[in-house]
Amino acid sequence: MILKLKRIRLIFCAILIGMMSVSNFPAPAATRAQAQAPAASTGKPLPRFVSLRADEVNLRTGPGVRYPVEWVYQSKNLPVEVIAEFGTWRKVRDVQGAQGWIHQSMLSNRRMFVVIGQMRTIRKRDNSKSPPVAKLETRVIGELKQCPEGTGWCKVSTGGYEGWLRRVEFWGVYPREMIK
Repeated sequence: MILKLKRIRLIFCAILIGMMSVSNFPAPAATRAQAQAPAASTGKPLPRFVSLRADEVNLRTGPGVRYPVEWVYQSKNLPVEVIAEFGTWRKVRDVQGAQGWIHQSMLSNRRMFVVIGQMRTIRKRDNSKSPPVAKLETRVIGELKQCPEGTGWCKVSTGGYEGWLRRVEFWGVYPREMIK
């Protein structure tokens, strides 16, 4: 019995030493290259705004389906900010600052906005004294039509209304960004 235990211990030690020595060998070149490859880049600028393509979009904790879903957006056209890319996955930030990963197929390049703060007024022209066209409540989503350079206004469209909204009254465009 003692001899059997010593033999089992020796075999166990040999297996353990073998495992340690195998783990010290470098990985094949192809495996190392894949592990160190940088994220695929689209060549598009980061950060940038995009919008959600579908009524339900999963926000994951990492770039892949094996990562758990942290949140499910249920708001088609909601603008999100792409802050990183990894292959076909985009790390995004939403209007509330939440971050996570969304597959590129669930994103659209359509430029949208979401009203922040309080109720906002769309104006007929890019002037605060211009007549009102519509009042928008917080979290209303609409489309950005244009944001001329050197102005604090953007032309927007939502719910059948079109007009001008000050950039500081919504989320979905950068302070000096121009949209044609």
